[in-house]
This record gives sequence, structure tokens and C-alpha cells, in this order.
Amino acid sequence: MTLRRTLLLAAAALPGLAPGAARAQRRPVRLIVPAAPGGAIDVIGRLYANRLGEVLQQTWVVENRSGASNTLGAAEVARAAPDGQTLLVNADIHLMAQRVMRSVPYDPLADFTPIARLATSPMVLVGNPRQTPEGLPALLAALRAQPDRFGFANSALGSMGHLATESLQRAAGVRSLIVSYRGTAPALTDVMSGNVALMVAPLGSALPQVEAGQLRAFAVLSPARASRAPDIPTAAEAGLPGLDFTLWYALWAPKGLPDAEADKLNAAVRTLAQDAGLRARLVEQGAEPVDEDRAAFARFIAAEYARNTRIAEAAGIQPE
Repeated sequence: MTLRRTLLLAAAALPGLAPGAARAQRRPVRLIVPAAPGGAIDVIGRLYANRLGEVLQQTWVVENRSGASNTLGAAEVARAAPDGQTLLVNADIHLMAQRVMRSVPYDPLADFTPIARLATSPMVLVGNPRQTPEGLPALLAALRAQPDRFGFANSALGSMGHLATESLQRAAGVRSLIVSYRGTAPALTDVMSGNVALMVAPLGSALPQVEAGQLRAFAVLSPARASRAPDIPTAAEAGLPGLDFTLWYALWAPKGLPDAEADKLNAAVRTLAQDAGLRARLVEQGAEPVDEDRAAFARFIAAEYARNTRIAEAAGIQPE
């Protein structure tokens, strides 16, 4: 049975949509990416947009709305009609908006309908090979000796990379400058150019540069080594235990999306999670697909929000 036929049969078993919602489905679906082009959110968002548009027989248009720690694009989705025609793809940073900004025009939990997690990817500590010593033990020794010499790039305030960097510095007993950017791609560019020495980045975003010798990989911040990069040790193996930071990407709709439409989108994502072609493309990006229902995603969000809040409070991260 083809992927499209499987999805259509699954959708047919769901409650029917209201006539207005059915008509709305014929309009292009806008997928808002609240980050700069080229970063992990953008790449994974476009990968899913292409496939979801195909299997749902819709036209999906990706629009980048970067800035303000990913809140500009998210705010646009929060204001949109809950008709399934405007959706948000974002990473874990979505949950942290009110922790890092004084004025956020939406509640990241109450003003959105969670649809599904799309993929996960471990974070990796990378550095400019001209400015950093080889190996995590040597880097930690250098950081402790000269913390002002090594700044950390950060894709956005409150991002998983930001939380991981704060936790890494506390675990290592150092305090170095953290510089925030408008997305992963520009942050990595500054690390490669030597403007900043280090970054905790999504594996998929950093791996091509690591393989090309433009970045040095020190460790993945996950319990196990990544299948896409088995030669990179875990932080625990390299002498810094207790760091577990796995980036995740997800799909949201505005608050009030009918359950039937939300369930249909979730079913589409779960069907794609079993597709070998999509899985292979995600693995190329250092990521793995996620297959979970909406209830499981909601439970995950609650637990992740609580954990990230604890980390932010311990790090003294304040709204700006």
C-alpha cells in the first residue's frame, strides 16, 4: 500500500471537517519558520513541508519570519485563524519565549494547538579548529585557565543550545561570554570565521562543517553517540557527565484548531515517520523522526517546559 493511500485511509477514519474547513484546505498552507534560512529549523521544516504537501494533496509554502528569539514568526501564527492554513514549525525554544523576553504577545502553551513532534537531534559542542585545542579535556583545561579567551555563539536566547551552554559552563566550573544570534546558520558562520570560538549546535547543522574540517567536534551532549557521527564521543565519555540536551522540532497550529484537523495533521506526521525515504533524509541531517500521538506530545511539552524552566532559573537567565 502506498504512503499516500495509507494516509488517506487514516484521514478518512477521522471525524469530518466542517464545510468551511474543507474549503479552506484548498488554499495554500503557510508554514512559518521563525528562524533564518539554512538553520536546522528551516531545513527540517522544509523537508516536512514538501512531504506533507504531497501526501495531503495540498500546496505548502514555507515562509521565514526570523527575529526576537523566534517570537516574531510564532506571534504571526498565534494571530492567525485556526483553520489549518497557517502553521508553525519551531524547536524547543518555542517554550522559552516568556523566559527570555519581557514582552511576548502570546502564551507559548495556551495560545497554540500542539500537533506533533517531527524530529530530534543531539546537540554537539564544536569550535573553531584554529582557536581551540583538540579534545574536550584539553578544551576544558584551557577554558578554566583563560575563560575570557573562549566565547560561545548561541542561536537565540532560550534555545536548547543556550540552555546546554549554560549547563556546560556550570558543570565545567567556568564562565565565558555567550553571544546570541538570529539563528543557527549565522552563529555557526561566526564560529567558522573565528569571531567566536565555540558553540553548542544541532548536530545536523554543524556536521557538514565538521566533516569538511571547518569545525572541530568535541562531544555530543546526549546519553549515547549519534548514529550519523559515531566517532564523536559523548560528553560523559570525554569527562563531563550529566549533560543531556537533545534538540527537538515540532509542528503547532493556532489555538482553537478543530480536533479533526489537528488529528489529521498528526496522523500525516506519524505516517511520514515510518517512511524510509524521509527517515534517510533526516539521518543525513543528524536527526531522527518522532512517532507519537497528540496526547504524548502534550505530556512531553509539560515535562520539557518544567525542566527548561529549572535550568533557566539555575543559570539566572532573565527576560530582556
